[in-house]
Amino acid sequence: MSTRTAGPTGPGSAGTGSPWRNWAGNVASRPVREVSPASAEELAAELRRAVRDGLRVKTVGTGHSFTSIAATDGVLIRPDLLTGIRRIDREAMTVTVESGTPLKRLNVALAREGLSLTNMGDIMEQTVAGATSTGTHGTGRDSASIAAQIRALELVTADGTVLTCSEKENPEVFAAARIGLGALGVVSAITFAVEPVFLLTAREEPMRFDRVIAEFDELHAENEHFEFYWFPHTDNCNTKRNNRSAGPAAPLPRLGGWFEDEFLSNGVFQAACSLGRAVPPAIPAIARISSRALSARTYTDIPYKVFTSPRRVRFLEMEYALPREAATAALRELKAMVEGSPLKVSFPVEVRTAPADDIALSTASGRETAYIAVHLYRGTPHRGYFTAVERIMTAHGGRPHWGKVHTRDAAYLAEAYPRFAEFTALRDRLDPDRLFANDYLRRVLGD
Repeated sequence: MSTRTAGPTGPGSAGTGSPWRNWAGNVASRPVREVSPASAEELAAELRRAVRDGLRVKTVGTGHSFTSIAATDGVLIRPDLLTGIRRIDREAMTVTVESGTPLKRLNVALAREGLSLTNMGDIMEQTVAGATSTGTHGTGRDSASIAAQIRALELVTADGTVLTCSEKENPEVFAAARIGLGALGVVSAITFAVEPVFLLTAREEPMRFDRVIAEFDELHAENEHFEFYWFPHTDNCNTKRNNRSAGPAAPLPRLGGWFEDEFLSNGVFQAACSLGRAVPPAIPAIARISSRALSARTYTDIPYKVFTSPRRVRFLEMEYALPREAATAALRELKAMVEGSPLKVSFPVEVRTAPADDIALSTASGRETAYIAVHLYRGTPHRGYFTAVERIMTAHGGRPHWGKVHTRDAAYLAEAYPRFAEFTALRDRLDPDRLFANDYLRRVLGD
């Protein structure tokens, strides 16, 4: 056995291990022990051990969720040793990867093999299991979340059983476990659909808010991947259109890319956010300058170098998924709310889209979706802004991102998700004693 264990053991020592904090620093917990199993079999043994000790179990990846979805006072499983590619099937065009593999490592390894995921989110620090279990997504007219690209997964359940799940094998588990919230078991491996690596041309262009809103449906329909950022306290947006290209590749110049993606988007933005937190009345003026700092640019590169960007400024985030047809009305209400309130918002609002999918608790389950995400710099009081935003989003039938700040509970979510009862019934079957429960899951799924 190569499992690593840290911290005291036994049911009488709950909450006495080393503290754990998430990436944003807004969630902390103190598990009894941390373990790092190196295989599905070792993982199953750790689950059986936790049951004997009367301890709850949670798995944590890189801590990029803003909710307490991974917090526990029991056993914290770190998948540090569950990394790497198990196999590539070029006939089926799939890759099977260990659950603790960071998306960054997967993307680089696939590119070396001449392969790529079809779509991805805008950061790639998360583990594959953490990203898929919380519904991480990018933007796409036809291609959906990372979880929607799963073709099979390996799940270790509360009794130590190792289940292989796909459309053909344990299909009812597969239908739910692709976005399982850590409530059904511990994912030990994932099989993704892949395709030959391709080129994307990114066109980034400033645009006025009213024009983006007026042309939103058209911009969505005409581009494979469309997204935009609106800068509060201004009428300015930055739009991004990603479409497949026959080439040739034309990457960002090293110096130019560093200047905009690192110096401006991280270094200068960090300083601006720090100033805004210290002197909130300065934020509107800072926003006007920031929204004009990024210029139009076009470049062509392989997918992960276009879809993803470095995000070094730490923040808190709330994101809601709305029916796509409700997006423009909600955005107008959001802009009016900010302009009519004393709020000072230093972070841009991000808007993306996704097609409907068939995953029980996907935020895009059964409906064409638009995502509206709001952020605040870490350490900035967020409750007033997020509460006002949430009021707008829920009025439009919004579904909160499972890994981002929200206050919704099981009663609300049961109405928002037509297949909610299907998921909770499966949870009752796979984890009747709630080995994988914590306060967050009790709130959003009930008990």
